[in-house]
Amino acid sequence: MARLAIGPFISTLALLTCLMMTPCLVQSEDWSGFRGPGNLGVSSDEKVPVEWSDEKNLKWKLELPGKGFSSPIVVGKQVLVTCYSGTVASVKRHLVSVDRQSGKINWVTSVDSKSPESRGASFGTSHGFASQTPVSDGKQIYVLFGKAGVIAFDMQGKEIWKKSVGTGAAMFGSAASPILYKDHLIVPACSESQSIVALNKSDGQQAWSTKAGSLGRSYVTPMMATNELGVDELLVSVVSEVWSLNPGTGKLNWYSVNSVDTNACPGLVQNGSTVYVIGGRGPGGRSAIKLDGKKDAGELKSLWSTTGGSYVSSPVLTKDHLFWFTERGMGICVDAKTGKEVTRKRVGGEFYASTLVIKDKIYAVSRFDGTYVFSATPELSQLAHNKLTDQSDFSGSPAVSDGQLIMRSDKYLYCIETE
Repeated sequence: MARLAIGPFISTLALLTCLMMTPCLVQSEDWSGFRGPGNLGVSSDEKVPVEWSDEKNLKWKLELPGKGFSSPIVVGKQVLVTCYSGTVASVKRHLVSVDRQSGKINWVTSVDSKSPESRGASFGTSHGFASQTPVSDGKQIYVLFGKAGVIAFDMQGKEIWKKSVGTGAAMFGSAASPILYKDHLIVPACSESQSIVALNKSDGQQAWSTKAGSLGRSYVTPMMATNELGVDELLVSVVSEVWSLNPGTGKLNWYSVNSVDTNACPGLVQNGSTVYVIGGRGPGGRSAIKLDGKKDAGELKSLWSTTGGSYVSSPVLTKDHLFWFTERGMGICVDAKTGKEVTRKRVGGEFYASTLVIKDKIYAVSRFDGTYVFSATPELSQLAHNKLTDQSDFSGSPAVSDGQLIMRSDKYLYCIETE
């Protein structure tokens, strides 16, 4: 296991004070990054419809200028999504801004790749070259465009700065999304350079970079978590382990061993000071870790750890239960306190998009068989099965904002809203 060197915790009251004093232009109803607030895939919205079709509760449908598996985000009146066009030798990536009420395109900014891509959009890389979800602080939009680099745009699509984070290529391409932390953009350049890189939001200058061979098999969007002492930790899932990094320096705080095998893809979720990880496929694993803030070196033992997980789709946590849907069409419910499986249900379809909880319902978007809605209970009682006539791939995770469910396929962008 190519692991990072241990470093000290960043544990100053000043950091917490700075965080509280930093103004944020993102509104409470915005869905400004991958999986929404806290990267948790949870919304309390009461107005999102349970049922829809081409004729019912479909506010608008927009054909996109390219393909992509990235998730849409919502910032104010804009829906933002990425896609790509062109060939392996000459990929063009696009950032698209759409008016959320009319479904009309506000602007499109296109970026040419300076390096040919290593593999085509075939098996293993069927997600192509626009799988990373943008993130925004309400003033700027930040995207990771693989070999084309990290780019910051203003809210009108004008490029502010651009920074290369490498031109390498992992087996399954570039997929993880950047996140924001204070004045830094945290970039999982796992495919590009087997690194986690922190860039200054204002100018793109590198604040720190942490490199490890194990990151080459990680396709996970990192998450920020706060431990019981009030200290922030940057968490990354890799094969067989979870790493906690100091978000101010990139140094390793601790690692925790688990049974995630093959590749690490699903994101982590947090409840209080406990963090949960799933992943792998043969048979994969899952574990829970208590962030007590006392471990500042070496291995942190898990609360529980066992086999069984999801290879691609991220889980969601609600009412002390973890839920996820697999690439083999299974719906899984696990007791978050013990790790024991409560429900295993054949749903059908194939799931890459991450599971979503909206109030007391679970929304699971399959690649080619529509969206399933279940009760957010261990029984996973099916409430609806919604299909659109679009036969392309729905692998991007949806966004939720102010009564609207924003979905994307490999061809279209949709706004679902109660009529």
